[in-house]
Amino acid sequence: MSSNPEIGLSIVANGINTNYHDQGSGEPVLMIHGSGPGVTAFANWRLTMPVLARNFRVIAPDMAGFGYTERPPGAQYSMSNWVDHALGLLDALKIESTHIVGNSFGGGLALALAIRAPERVKRLVLMGAAGTSFPLTQGLDDVWGYTPSFENMRKMMDIFAYDRSLVSDELAQLRYEASIRPGYQESFASMFPAPRQRWVDALASREEDIRALPHETLLIHGREDKVIPLSASQKLLELIPNAQLHVFGHCGHWTQIEHAGRFGRLVTDFFLES
Repeated sequence: MSSNPEIGLSIVANGINTNYHDQGSGEPVLMIHGSGPGVTAFANWRLTMPVLARNFRVIAPDMAGFGYTERPPGAQYSMSNWVDHALGLLDALKIESTHIVGNSFGGGLALALAIRAPERVKRLVLMGAAGTSFPLTQGLDDVWGYTPSFENMRKMMDIFAYDRSLVSDELAQLRYEASIRPGYQESFASMFPAPRQRWVDALASREEDIRALPHETLLIHGREDKVIPLSASQKLLELIPNAQLHVFGHCGHWTQIEHAGRFGRLVTDFFLES
């Protein structure tokens, strides 16, 4: 076993050697991370995985192009290919259907997966989620336009968190080092090059498809989110028939870290209802 907690298990999913975490037992919960520089499933979900694993089997992969998952030469990063990768992981693990928690980019991916393969999804949690069209925020433009330096990563962390005390130099250094691993910046820079409004739109699902979703859906958003505006979740609340929205005050884009205890209880209770 690696001493690096970000490295979990390995499995081939849709032809891609995939790093993932597998904790707990019971009904499966697939957790899909966001698209910030240096992100990994572990960095995104380290506080939530052990909480959900008390009641569920938690599966948290590094999606194609991120973290410690393989980056095949010439790989094309698109919503369709990310959905293929996620479904390939479920197939490889022989999981017929699962709850899904998606954060930011991962929320847009969870939404697209539920539309493509509704029978594979039980309940949805979309946190600070992409998946609709909205005007590109300065925060998201900065995140996707990140170029590697400790100072830039420190600025990124300040964009993500409302409570600056959560952002230490140590955390910024760890994320900076993650962002300069071989091949990482090349794949990251290739995903969302400027002008970036087109990538917000590329992550969006069609409104008529969102309206047709049958799944019980919990939307969670930080009121002070500078990356994905609260209006994006309010739009999803209007579109998804079986939706509820929980908004945290004094909270930026990191609900699962800034309000970790409440977030874990909220998601656990929502899945236990099913």
